[in-house]
Amino acid sequence: LRRAMGKKKKEEMAAQRAKFMAGCAANKLPEKKAEKIFNLMEEFAGYGFNKSHSCAYALLAYQTAYLKTHYPVEFMAALLTSEAGSTEKVVKYINEARGMSISILPPDVNESDLYFTPVGEAIRFGLAAIKNVGENTAKAIGESRLAQGEFGSLYDFCERIESRFLNKRVFESLIKSGALDSLGPRESLLASVDEALATVQRASRMRESGQHGLFGAAAAPAPAPFELHQAEPWSEEERLSSEYAMLGFYVSGHPLAKYASRLADLKVVSLDQVEGQRSGKEITVAALIVSSRPMRSRKGARWAIFTIQDMTGIQELLAFPESFARSEPMLKPGRPLLMKVRVQVEESGTRLSLEEARLLQDIADRPANGEFRVRLNLRKLSEQAMDQLNRLMADSPGSCPVVFELCRPDGSVAVMRARQRVNPSPELVEAIRQVCGDHAVASVGA
Repeated sequence: LRRAMGKKKKEEMAAQRAKFMAGCAANKLPEKKAEKIFNLMEEFAGYGFNKSHSCAYALLAYQTAYLKTHYPVEFMAALLTSEAGSTEKVVKYINEARGMSISILPPDVNESDLYFTPVGEAIRFGLAAIKNVGENTAKAIGESRLAQGEFGSLYDFCERIESRFLNKRVFESLIKSGALDSLGPRESLLASVDEALATVQRASRMRESGQHGLFGAAAAPAPAPFELHQAEPWSEEERLSSEYAMLGFYVSGHPLAKYASRLADLKVVSLDQVEGQRSGKEITVAALIVSSRPMRSRKGARWAIFTIQDMTGIQELLAFPESFARSEPMLKPGRPLLMKVRVQVEESGTRLSLEEARLLQDIADRPANGEFRVRLNLRKLSEQAMDQLNRLMADSPGSCPVVFELCRPDGSVAVMRARQRVNPSPELVEAIRQVCGDHAVASVGA
């Protein structure tokens, strides 16, 4: 009976009613009383709380709402720390924090604690969560900072942290995650890892021999600090992908962020809204593949189960043999994709099945009807905005013709073709919208 109540299945409850009534009759319980007791249980099976449970939930709900309202940064930092083991929930809460105007900052040896911590109006990622670093190294960094102040350079960092906490893999993880950004550019730091390791080893040997305290500086003059090597700057994609590899999340940015306004034009459904969709409905999503599991059908055909992620959450995507064969060249980790998918609501949860996949870059760069249309409100357009708009277009030369829709104060619209042609990239679209308003780019559709 208890299991039937938990399942909330009417037919099972009906079967239990007959059994319950028979048992009551056998125990000489009046039929009306037995009927009343079972009706109460049946009602409770729909949804029920005892009073003490309700009271505890109400108190927790009030306390939680109070903290989130009055201490939002501290609350979200604690929430992220409590869910650090769940990638799905961390992605969800990072997105929620950003929606509350709380920035999520990458780890930093000069600011981070072990896990998520409030820093002013932002939340700083913790050092212990970086792949290959762990709590012992994170604690050693924190203790050194507490005792001797912030690290001034990579050389200073190497002098102060013992060699048992640092090796090449740990150094590379700290650099790629952004934890050493305050000590120099990531590409230069990575090019200087060998010098850093040598300094760590030398400093540890000197500490072990007691030269720093026993003989004084005169006996063993400290070598000159090494200079960071010059290196080719990383692209935004390289920076973000290295962060993701070390943290399991996109923190300082997201590969889909530059397409944000374009995704609104394409009526893309965010992954955090998938759960409420009707089973069988076809929707469009934009996401990156973060992991894949190759599969074989009974007939030997190849298909795959992918985990996809956008800026709001994570979902499971099934690519069955036909759609997998058609889209396989594009189904690579880290590529921003625009996908037509079908919603599958199952007992175990909601999943998506792939219908079609395209590279988001190709679609975002393609103008509608061969034109880049910019809508300008003449009532709100300042001379400064016009100058900025002119510079933006001059800096993005291309082959696409530009058409201005000039909205007059009386509501009429005049159309004017510009002389220059542009490359209608997502960056240009976003820059124009920042200068002239969210609805300034009328269409850049596929």
